[in-house]
Amino acid sequence: MKPREECGVFGVMTPKVADVAGMSYYGLYALQHRGQESCGIVVNDDGVFSSHKDLGLVSDVFSKDVLAKLPQGKMAVGHVRYGTTGASNRNNCQPIEVNHQKGRMALAHNGNLSNAGKLRDELELSGAIFHSTSDTETIAYIITRERLRTSSIEEAVKSAVKYLEGAYSLVLMSPRKLICVRDPHGFRPLCYGKTEDGAYVIASESCGLSAVGARFIRDVEPGELIVFSEDGVISDMTGDVTERRRCIFEYIYFARPDSVLDGVSVHRARVKAG
Repeated sequence: MKPREECGVFGVMTPKVADVAGMSYYGLYALQHRGQESCGIVVNDDGVFSSHKDLGLVSDVFSKDVLAKLPQGKMAVGHVRYGTTGASNRNNCQPIEVNHQKGRMALAHNGNLSNAGKLRDELELSGAIFHSTSDTETIAYIITRERLRTSSIEEAVKSAVKYLEGAYSLVLMSPRKLICVRDPHGFRPLCYGKTEDGAYVIASESCGLSAVGARFIRDVEPGELIVFSEDGVISDMTGDVTERRRCIFEYIYFARPDSVLDGVSVHRARVKAG
């Protein structure tokens, strides 16, 4: 059976209003190899979210007409999916969007949780209503629950990930902030960079940064949470970092050859592996 490529995540935050949907399109196109089942983009136009998500390849889902209908803004988050959990239908397309008492958010997730079923059952018992079968919605609801108990979205994310077991590289967009976080083992890759125009870009692989002209800054460390906002960039750790456990399939199958993951060239890794 052919291995299923997990997913690809992308996020961008610009200093001025820009075509963030177009940037997300090119970023996702570069990450297409990570998921061919569905894709989506959510644009943040001064706190107002606009999205388009559907089954299919990036070039098919996002025609020129579709991209033209998405507004300009200062932030966007995108996703390409090759489902590891949940059925292949439009409800499972990401990014997942959630409205709550303190605002709203859009979440893109690469990875899968080993305790998703248990968490979902607990949330349903407390009244949560699910609209998809993916574990990404479970993560979104846990963050939402913690947001009602905390003073900021980053504190909510930091609190929420303590409940998660398994692999996750997340990109989350709130009305004013763009956040990325990686699980303590660093199972799935995640990095960020910056364009000459001052836009910060987050992607599953460095090839997603190159596609929009962003200079690679560094990988997101295992267990690290990074907040991008108009106030700057803030890094924090979500808890104790355990033994690093990168997925070997990233180097031999999933990732694009021209990507560099955690300081290791995918192409060189494949050459050395024979």
